[in-house]
Amino acid sequence: MLGQAGTVGTRAAVSQRLSRRAFVFQTLAAGVGVLAARGRTQTRMPFVSLNGSLTGKIEWTEFVRLAGRVGYGGVDVNLEAARRHGAEETRALLGEAKVKPTVASLPVRFAGDEAAYRDGLGQLPEVAAFLAEIGCPRMMAVMPPSSATPKVELRKLVKDRLTEISAILLRSKIRLALEFLGPLHFRTRQPHEFIWRMDELLELTQECGPNAGMVLDAWHWHHAGATAADILEAGTARIFHVHVSDAKAQPPEDVRDNQRLMPGEGVIDLTTFFQALKKIGYADGISPEPLGRVTPDMPAEQGARLGLETTLAAMKKAGVL
Repeated sequence: MLGQAGTVGTRAAVSQRLSRRAFVFQTLAAGVGVLAARGRTQTRMPFVSLNGSLTGKIEWTEFVRLAGRVGYGGVDVNLEAARRHGAEETRALLGEAKVKPTVASLPVRFAGDEAAYRDGLGQLPEVAAFLAEIGCPRMMAVMPPSSATPKVELRKLVKDRLTEISAILLRSKIRLALEFLGPLHFRTRQPHEFIWRMDELLELTQECGPNAGMVLDAWHWHHAGATAADILEAGTARIFHVHVSDAKAQPPEDVRDNQRLMPGEGVIDLTTFFQALKKIGYADGISPEPLGRVTPDMPAEQGARLGLETTLAAMKKAGVL
C-alpha cells in the first residue's frame, strides 16, 4: 500500500507505467493474437475439436452439425468446402451448431517446387481473409521430417518461405501452426533427415515470426522422444493447436502412422502430456486424431462420440478438466 507522503507523484508515475503496459499488451493482442507471457494463468478451458479422422468423408455441413450434436466445442475446418459455402453461410452454420472453427490446413506447398509455392502464396491473402471472416484463428501445415535436399540448404529455403507466409497471415491475425513428425519411418524415408524434433521446430518457428508456432501432436511427441520440459519450453507463445491419440508398444522400426489408438488405449503418457499443457495455460483446441483406429464401416457418429469420450476421459484423468 502507498504511504501518505508523495502519493500524488507516486500515483502519477504508477498510472503512467500502467498506461504504457496496457498499451503494449493491447498492441500485441491486436497485432499478433498470442499470449503475452508463457505459463500465464487463464480462465478459459481447452475444448475438443472434431477431426475428420473420426468420421470418414462426410459432407461439410453434416460434419459441423454432427460436432454440435455430439457435444464438441469446435471443428477442424474443411477449407475448400467452407469457401464453397461462403463466409456468411459458414458463420451461420457454426453458430447454429454452437462450435468454434479451430484450425484449417495451409494451402501452400512451402518445401518444394518454386512455381507451386508461388501459386499457393498468391492465393493466401484471400484465404486468410476468409478465415478471419469466419473466426478461425489458425492454419496448420506439416514439416517434412526428411528430404532429398541436405538439411542446411532446405532449412534456409523453408525458413525464408515460412517467414513470408507468416507475414501474410499476420495481416489477417492468423497464426501458422507447424507439425513435426516423430516416427522413425518418416525421418528415414529420404536421404537427409530434416526437422522431426520438437526443440528444433521450436527454434525454427521463433525465427519465422511472432505468429509462427506448432501443432503439438501427442503421437509425434511420444515417438520423437520429446518430454514435458519441451512443452513447458514452448509454452502458449508457440503451441497453437493440439492433436491427441495413443500408441501401442512397438519397436521404433515397426511404427506406422496409421496404427494409432484412441486416447487412453495405449502407452503414451497422456497424463504427463495434458498436465504440462495445463501448466502453460493452454486453452485452445484439442483434436483427437487416431489415424487407422476408426474402421471404414464405423458410422460417423460412433467415431465422433468415441473420439470425444476417450479424449475427455484422458483429460479428466490428468486433472485438466
